[in-house]
Amino acid sequence: MTDNKYVEVVILLQGLQENQSDLFIAELAAMGFDGFLEESDSLKAYIAADSFDELALKQLGELHGFEFSLSTIEKQNWNILWESNFSPMQVENFIGVRAGFHPPFEGVEHELVITPKMSFGTGHHGTTYSVMKLMQSIDCNGKHVFDFGTGTGILAILAEKLGAAEIMAIDNDPWCIENSEENIQVNQCNKIQVALADQLKTDTQYDIVIANINRHILEQNAAALREITQNGGTLLISGLLCSDEEDMIKLFNEKGFHYQKTVQKDGWVAIQFLA
Repeated sequence: MTDNKYVEVVILLQGLQENQSDLFIAELAAMGFDGFLEESDSLKAYIAADSFDELALKQLGELHGFEFSLSTIEKQNWNILWESNFSPMQVENFIGVRAGFHPPFEGVEHELVITPKMSFGTGHHGTTYSVMKLMQSIDCNGKHVFDFGTGTGILAILAEKLGAAEIMAIDNDPWCIENSEENIQVNQCNKIQVALADQLKTDTQYDIVIANINRHILEQNAAALREITQNGGTLLISGLLCSDEEDMIKLFNEKGFHYQKTVQKDGWVAIQFLA
């Protein structure tokens, strides 16, 4: 049984182009990796042992010219790894994200307490940061929100802090569901429903839809995302490199959305559309 085991992949970044780790994270996420730690000379990526495809990783390494090493860790060791690397972060004075062992923020509008375990999403990465930045100017009061690929639950929690009346958050990883439920409780949220799912049900529509995943999944679900977004509603997509922006705007415009704006950080983009 490997239920409680994860594979840790350490990719050496020395000698590679700057910002290559962003590209690697996007491609590894598409392969099922769901935890990342960026260090000065390496990128650590984590995936459930049952989902690990070593051949696919070797092919990716050959394609991009990186070397890597492998080891197996227990899930519970993730907190030790994470706590040694995690520091509080802010989106200006709008949001502060910290762990439970950090002191509270001063001078921020909203404070989120997040423990990611093996889940992706602490606000540090350019994708999550950019979505939160877009949410700063969106009226969530009384709105129904859908969070596709919730991870740690960070964006669903923020939606409730911003006044959303009801939030449905889904993920296809049981570990993320467990983690998001813990974070929801810590942040004293009571308007978020979490469900294990990997497909969108199109029988309900929402005022605001958030999909911070990756290009491949977004392309597969573009039509379904339009179906669940009410006319006049807002869609936020991310998990995208800057080089993806033009293609994704074209695709989602074709599906019936209207492009509004883009936020960029560290080579990543989040894009806002009107339905």
